[in-house]
Amino acid sequence: MTESAIKTQLLAKTEVTTVEKWLRLLLWKMTIATLLLMAIGSATRVMNAGLACPDWPLCYGQLVPTAQMNLQVFLEWFHRLDASLIGLLAIALMGLAWWYRQQLPSWLPWGATAALLLILFQGILGGLTVTELLRFDIVTAHLATALLFFCTLLTMAILLTPYQGTNAACHLWWLSATAALFVYLQSLLGALVASRWALHQCLDNSQLCLVMNSHILGIIPPTLLTLVLTIKAWQTPGLHPVLRQLANLASTLVILQIALGIATFRLHLQVEPLTVAHQTVGATLLGTLIAFTVLAIRDRAQNQQKFA
Repeated sequence: MTESAIKTQLLAKTEVTTVEKWLRLLLWKMTIATLLLMAIGSATRVMNAGLACPDWPLCYGQLVPTAQMNLQVFLEWFHRLDASLIGLLAIALMGLAWWYRQQLPSWLPWGATAALLLILFQGILGGLTVTELLRFDIVTAHLATALLFFCTLLTMAILLTPYQGTNAACHLWWLSATAALFVYLQSLLGALVASRWALHQCLDNSQLCLVMNSHILGIIPPTLLTLVLTIKAWQTPGLHPVLRQLANLASTLVILQIALGIATFRLHLQVEPLTVAHQTVGATLLGTLIAFTVLAIRDRAQNQQKFA
């Protein structure tokens, strides 16, 4: 091989590494921004600010409703602004992924496209929550799509992050994946409870108690699965330290989530920061389990390649 050919290969490799590095950084920033966006959305809901801007996509017919600005209007307006910025980043992500598709993993452009479609659908649902006056099924679908978008970004970010597995977690991915599924379903039940005010209605006149009780009983499967995952993670020899840390974090978040849920229930959703923390910790728990699952699957894939 000639010296010029070697230099060309090195330059190409450097360019690929640089592109992946920047896209990885972009994905992590979008993932964190989406988690914060969901927290802001939760604050908007519990502060009864969901209809603070009576029109959509503008607010009082303006980009910045200065004259009408108060805490509730600010929460709704800033929630929309943050969502719009993430949408623009999703467009940039998809454009870059397709432009450099020859130098990137084949799944990345399609993953970026899926993420963009999810955020566009999320925007439509956001508009419908206003025009349909916070209809409970639309509000629940709004959160469901946001969580899917968050998990999609997180999965792509982890797949692009360097990781050398130890082949010790191959048998644990299904456990964390099942726990993540139950946490996702439990989050949707929580959104249904909040959007239909099921706690207040159940305590006041015994209506919607089935929804409320389903959410309470729904704590059991993800809690047990997460605790079993943590125990097995400690019992598995040679497990990557990152996976053990994720398992520990998941159990800590489960315990914190239960404590926040009890406090929120006892205080009848009257302390807004508790309610916001409850939803945010739930989303963080979901992300932690997704991260464990993706890394455990990478362990499995690396092991199969090793013996292929």
